[in-house]
Amino acid sequence: MKRRVAFQGELGAFSQVAARQLAGDNCIPVPMQAFEDLFVSVVNGKCHAAVIPIENTLHGSIHENYDHLLKYNLPIRGETFVRIVHNLMVPPGIKFSQLRRVFSHTVALNQCRRFFEEHPRIARVPFYDTAGSVKMLMQERLTDAGAIASASAAGIYGATILRKSIEDDRQNFTRFFLLEKPKRAASDVPARRAKSEQAMKFKTSIVFTLRSVPGSLFRALSAFALRDINLTKIESRPLRGKPWEYLFYLDFAGHTGDAPCRNALSHLGEIADFLRVLGCYPAAV
Repeated sequence: MKRRVAFQGELGAFSQVAARQLAGDNCIPVPMQAFEDLFVSVVNGKCHAAVIPIENTLHGSIHENYDHLLKYNLPIRGETFVRIVHNLMVPPGIKFSQLRRVFSHTVALNQCRRFFEEHPRIARVPFYDTAGSVKMLMQERLTDAGAIASASAAGIYGATILRKSIEDDRQNFTRFFLLEKPKRAASDVPARRAKSEQAMKFKTSIVFTLRSVPGSLFRALSAFALRDINLTKIESRPLRGKPWEYLFYLDFAGHTGDAPCRNALSHLGEIADFLRVLGCYPAAV
């Protein structure tokens, strides 16, 4: 049976590209409007997996999804990077000189500021989704408007690409996670690394809280520094119900089944008030 994989947006969204990279070409893509809907669809069994964006090299972190990772406790099974290429597209037959407005997601519009500065007659119009803006454009058959989205969206909805790669910065990548239901009762520190995984590079994501005392974060991070474990990201989020206290989301290079990582997590567990492993997964290349 083909796996149903949920993603945010319409068919042709960059998240669908990520879903294909993480779940394979044979998966059934299931578009949804809200990020939380993705988590719920996996929890209730309507979908086998979900793909969520977690950070962009230009826009930063998607904080809402960090909150959902904690709330729904769906383990991270994989990650991938998608190069974000923004293309200007219109219904067939519409010329560039006719354009007076362009629809797309707010983030996509902000990543194409130079294009709009060079063409001040064209107004930016926020829309809920990049691919969704193309779908709407084609349904409404607008003659004075365009949309910014991926090239695959143009193919799906029959739009014509007028300008390719209009983003300001070509080093524009989004990192995505693959989420699935736990296959068995989860523990905070998984067992030793399987032999089949020895040659693969892994990454681990965790979340923890600390007492608000001097040096607590320094001591927490030293659990990794003392074992030469590379921290690839650290993010803080407000701890709801406790003003001015924080959750720390941390990614590090390594597998929880390897001795240095196991020991680091054990060390951190002695310092932290709360600690959860969000996932241990093959690192994206």
